[in-house]
Amino acid sequence: MKATAFSIFLKRLVLIIPALTVACGQQPETDSVPKQPEEADTPVTWRLSSTYPSTLLIIGTMGKRVTEKIHSLSGERIDLAFYEPGVLAPPFETFDAVSYGAIEAGWSTSGYWAGKEPALQLFSSVPFGPAAPEYLAWYDHGGGRALFERIYHRHNIHGIICGLSPPEASGWFKREITGIEDFQGLKIRFFGLGGKVLEKVGAAPQLIAGGEIYQALELGTIDASEYAMPAVDYRMGLHEVAKHYYLPGWHQQSTFFELIINLDAWNGLSPHQQSLIEAACSANIREGLSEGEALQTEAMSKIAAAGVTIHTWSPEILQSLETAWMQVADELAEDDATFAEVWASLQAFRETYRGWFDRGYLRRSVRD
Repeated sequence: MKATAFSIFLKRLVLIIPALTVACGQQPETDSVPKQPEEADTPVTWRLSSTYPSTLLIIGTMGKRVTEKIHSLSGERIDLAFYEPGVLAPPFETFDAVSYGAIEAGWSTSGYWAGKEPALQLFSSVPFGPAAPEYLAWYDHGGGRALFERIYHRHNIHGIICGLSPPEASGWFKREITGIEDFQGLKIRFFGLGGKVLEKVGAAPQLIAGGEIYQALELGTIDASEYAMPAVDYRMGLHEVAKHYYLPGWHQQSTFFELIINLDAWNGLSPHQQSLIEAACSANIREGLSEGEALQTEAMSKIAAAGVTIHTWSPEILQSLETAWMQVADELAEDDATFAEVWASLQAFRETYRGWFDRGYLRRSVRD
């Protein structure tokens, strides 16, 4: 077949374009395909020590899930190996292990580090504090994040809020509580700032590892214990050793969980890698909160079916506990300037937010 003038022109053009490209100082297009961002990142292998077992519903499973999500989002170039509590470091020594660089990361909640920084307790849960949407709004848009990161950075740690759970129960009691005086001398396992409140009203709070609560109740070492949400508590079998269960969880209306990373290790990541970890944590917050909200009703039904009486705190008891909390908060703010700063920030945000909450939300169904 005789070539047309146009086909000859096309053949010559194919030969000319690469030559012109090289002459202009550029490589042909086939040699200049840009790498994907993850392909340009240096592969990272880190160790994460968890303060919760990976099998612990919501609280532990969130930690395991976020390591898998980071691995996937990074194109498998960030390998964050999850280690069960005690394998790399004892749970309550995770902070130091991350700070000193013995391990790169930890999964926890900042309420465990009250002895290091009292103010960090306000980034875990707050007695009579905000529900999840308000808590997250303060952290993301009300100044909370800047305070959180600043506190951790002075310990050579980068902290990221990486999980969020719904309200907890107030706990399991071997006998009924009818008035605030019933807390006098009560030996109770209680977490965080709520424990200081109970101490103020005469109880004897203790911090016992979650895996030891069942036995402590069974043997009478303690008279009562809180731990988590109904779905988690039921999985732990606590309904077998205490028959009075109290709601609402005045001490933890929502709870933040955290990914803590050695600051030198964090700074060694590319901005792209850092953004992937942040994105994985954002997704983990949503998944943890939605799962937590979905599972509680069925768990409460199972608890009641096991012969447990589910109580609601009287307004009088709640008022006494809230009064005690305000005294505790004032004392902690007086003793620690950073606690005072964070507490003032949270209070100011809540006061402003209240104008929206009181008018924007229905408290209950209009049919009730």
